[in-house]
Amino acid sequence: MSNARDQVQRLLALVPYLRENDGARVEDVAKEFGVRPKQIIADLKVLWFCGLPGAQMGDLIEIDIEAAEGDGVIHINNADYLARPLRLAADEALALLTALRTLREVTADADRDAVDRAIAKLERAAGEAAAASEGAAAHVHVEPAAPEIAETVNRGLAAKRRLHLTYDVPSRDETTERDVDPMRLVVSDGRTYLEAWCRLAEDVRLFRLDRIAAVKLLDLPSEPSPDATPRDLSNGMFQPSEQDLLATLRLAPPARWVAEYYPNESVEEGPEGSLIVKLRVADTAWLQRLVLRLGGAATVLDPPGLTSQIAATAREALSAYED
Repeated sequence: MSNARDQVQRLLALVPYLRENDGARVEDVAKEFGVRPKQIIADLKVLWFCGLPGAQMGDLIEIDIEAAEGDGVIHINNADYLARPLRLAADEALALLTALRTLREVTADADRDAVDRAIAKLERAAGEAAAASEGAAAHVHVEPAAPEIAETVNRGLAAKRRLHLTYDVPSRDETTERDVDPMRLVVSDGRTYLEAWCRLAEDVRLFRLDRIAAVKLLDLPSEPSPDATPRDLSNGMFQPSEQDLLATLRLAPPARWVAEYYPNESVEEGPEGSLIVKLRVADTAWLQRLVLRLGGAATVLDPPGLTSQIAATAREALSAYED
């Protein structure tokens, strides 16, 4: 059985192979790729609809129709552009190289060599564009996790085995112990997260790798609940719900960026260049840290009780400096 992923990998190798072996017999090609002739015919039918972006029907890859009988020879046309050296524009090189360098930070040691080789090949293919992307990619920072933590997490994902986490929760100032069934690794806002089915919460949770104090690979299979669905992170890591607290902030001009950076319910112009922003907050401790970090450029208007909490936290922090 050949799945879509196998077929894509085969198609990427099939075109250059057929260009180098024009007139190859269907049966011989099937043996070379370890599939049945019927599968090669199916692959060729897909290639008929392939070509460069914007290509018209006459510009797509052409396959000799006689090969469809299964015992003929294969001729391929309109694929000469695949023999030309790869030349990437600066933005294309930036996107690919930045993604690979980010991927390298969350890849297990056993697979890191493959990522390094891909980066080296892209840098050679991109030429000057790679040098341009190097400076831009340097501004992309991925918060590193301890190497042994990342390695064990990657082993759990690869072997589909359960993990035992010792996990720090700063918002509650506590360390928890829990078993999780790993699902995938994701990178958001420069931080790497393990998405897993948490057996303590009985729900899908995201765990920052740099907050995992210890991890143990268990001799149990990873079996996420059938209801476990990976979160859609296309709109960012934090996605508020109607159940979250609705807070109102007044942002002075130096803090106006908050309205653009964080999801919110509404934004209105306030006095003296300020903004009045309403946003959902799942964790009030997070909001307190944000307001304190803004150093007086943000004021909580609602709920009133939260303002006093933040003021008390600020006084406590100042008294620690005095001590």
